[in-house]
Amino acid sequence: MGKLNPKQVENLVEPGTYEDGEGLRLVVKSTGRKSWVLRFQLAGRRREMGLGAYPTVSLKEARLDAAAKRRQLVDGIDPLHARDVERAALLEHQKASEAKRIKFETLAKSYCEAHGSSWSDKWRKGWLRKLELYAFEHIGSLSADQVGTEEVLAILKPIWSVKPRTADEVRGQIEQVLDAAKARGLRQGENPARWRGHLDSLLSRIEKRKARKREHFTAMRWQDIPPLMSTLQGIETSTSIAAQLLILTGARSHMVRFASWDEFDLQAGLWSLPGERMKMRKPFVIPIPEQVITLVKAVPKIESSRFLFPGHGKSGVMHANAIRNLLHGIGEKEITRHGFRSTFRDWANECTNHPREVCEIALAHDERDQTEGAYSRSDFLDKRRALMSEWATFSLSSITK
Repeated sequence: MGKLNPKQVENLVEPGTYEDGEGLRLVVKSTGRKSWVLRFQLAGRRREMGLGAYPTVSLKEARLDAAAKRRQLVDGIDPLHARDVERAALLEHQKASEAKRIKFETLAKSYCEAHGSSWSDKWRKGWLRKLELYAFEHIGSLSADQVGTEEVLAILKPIWSVKPRTADEVRGQIEQVLDAAKARGLRQGENPARWRGHLDSLLSRIEKRKARKREHFTAMRWQDIPPLMSTLQGIETSTSIAAQLLILTGARSHMVRFASWDEFDLQAGLWSLPGERMKMRKPFVIPIPEQVITLVKAVPKIESSRFLFPGHGKSGVMHANAIRNLLHGIGEKEITRHGFRSTFRDWANECTNHPREVCEIALAHDERDQTEGAYSRSDFLDKRRALMSEWATFSLSSITK
């Protein structure tokens, strides 16, 4: 039986410590504040533990709590440590609960902000605009774990047949945002926007194939590449070097514009691009032959920039139209930067015996289906190195003659 009673606890005003028994005591401060403290001994050390303030915690509640803590001591448990663990778990749960209430729209904008630094302004605005037009109305106010297959289908079905390419791009964007949310612990389970093994069973594959078709970019005849390279090598500008790098590697324009020094291992002859810099969001390695290594070494290094081709705009790299303007300036107004990839592919078809899959992967195209990909994990690096070396030799043949 405790020494204190409820009325006594209520009326105590004299500062001091008042024992209730078995280590439980009421501490009254000079300010009039009253609080419960449990004194106990653990491993030969005297410890004290606060049990809360009065009257928020009544005498009865303080006794019950003190009894529970004493039972922990009997079981060899440190009540203070147990409370810290419990509070930490509660705090983590609260943080997780708050995080899971983050809206999909907010997550999408965060994803765009995190990855968009390597995108062009046009691509970044277009990426977000498509979600604004087609997705946010349906799932913008939902949390990541509330977005399921039905919600994704509600977005895609109305546009899957009439706008197949846009629909597939929106699907891919939703998949990216939800993958990022899962990595942050904001959702669990499979991604409802995944195509292979999921939406491919629910949506027409014919439309998917339509979505994969790309518009044809005006391409230069492969026979005209050597003279063009000879002209470019006579122009001593960083833009000219960027154009040559674009042609010799079969890279996309934005890959070259945002190329950074830390991506190149010139000793190993490799250009390694992280997933966020690639269209398919997967890391990609380009084997670079001696001619390209020499070209990269010729790029003047600006200490204040990590990029090979720095610029003065918001992106920090050369203007998106710099290479195009250079080509137009030397009279090549009918060809496009992206078209050089088609030129490379035409040359590989007509002038080499390299397998089709090697030529496709050289352009970061991997069209192997899921089953084939599971058994063929090779990136054909050595075979691609031989292919790119032949391409560089051919492209520079007018110069080396």
